[in-house]
Amino acid sequence: MEAKPASLLQGKVSELPDAIFGWAMRLCGLAVVSLLALIVWELVVRSQLSWHAFGWKFFVQSDWNPVEEQFGALPFIYGTLVSSLLSLVIAVPLAVGVAVFITEMCPAGLRGILSFTTELLAAIPSVIYGLWAIFVLVPLLRAYVQPFLATTLGWTGLFTGPPYGIGMLAAGVILAIMIIPIISSITREVLTVVPQHQREAVLALGATRWEMIRVGVLRNARAGIVGGVILGLGRALGETMAVTMVIGNRPEIAKSLFAPGYTMASVLANEFSEASGDTYLSALVEIGLALFLVTIVVNAMARLMVWSVTRGQPARNIA
Repeated sequence: MEAKPASLLQGKVSELPDAIFGWAMRLCGLAVVSLLALIVWELVVRSQLSWHAFGWKFFVQSDWNPVEEQFGALPFIYGTLVSSLLSLVIAVPLAVGVAVFITEMCPAGLRGILSFTTELLAAIPSVIYGLWAIFVLVPLLRAYVQPFLATTLGWTGLFTGPPYGIGMLAAGVILAIMIIPIISSITREVLTVVPQHQREAVLALGATRWEMIRVGVLRNARAGIVGGVILGLGRALGETMAVTMVIGNRPEIAKSLFAPGYTMASVLANEFSEASGDTYLSALVEIGLALFLVTIVVNAMARLMVWSVTRGQPARNIA
């Protein structure tokens, strides 16, 4: 019997680690996809009882009475949308302004410090934000901000009622603080991939610095900026602890931003452990399924819009 050449045996041995590594990476990818599929499956199965009992009316009814097993998710959807949109109104101008200053106007020595400080806000746990809001933000709103808004803008109907401090306005402000680092970092990324020659061309035409930023930079990065805003919206929609601590947790629909409210995430945090009946538990799971699907769609849209600007290009520093 002829012996196999030593080089052939060495080749097969050297291919074995590559094959093991390749299958291990495939298993890692499949594990992530399988985990996502299992989460969706569990939410769908656990919410079947509520779905069969209420159908689509579950999302348009306002009653939330666990004693009589009457459940409607409209107050929670309303609270989630209002608090998230309010946070965007507050956070977007500030976040975009910070990003423009860092990339276009900030001195080189201060750029790294300011970038680190802004991103550090994203590392603070949400419960710390909630504690800060209770001891600092809520008293400020109750003593100064809400009385001023009631006096100047009370005619709009958005700033009426007793100034308790806790309510929809407090939730929107704390959410705005929490999503500023996300919007700012995404905006900086898309601003830094705008070609430098576009800035130089606009300046060569006699434009001012502000006109250069507005026409040559922001206009070319607007799709990516919108993607960053949507990504921040996804974070705001799913935020739980900080919102739960300051929103008031009352399932009602009120026009005034001073009134307490409820969000889909906060009702899950507050009532899931207290759900005694099967229908009650199934209704909460259905709220979780709706929140999960909305968050997935919002994040997918944001990633797509950011990619449409960056096209996978690495961020570069603007001198």
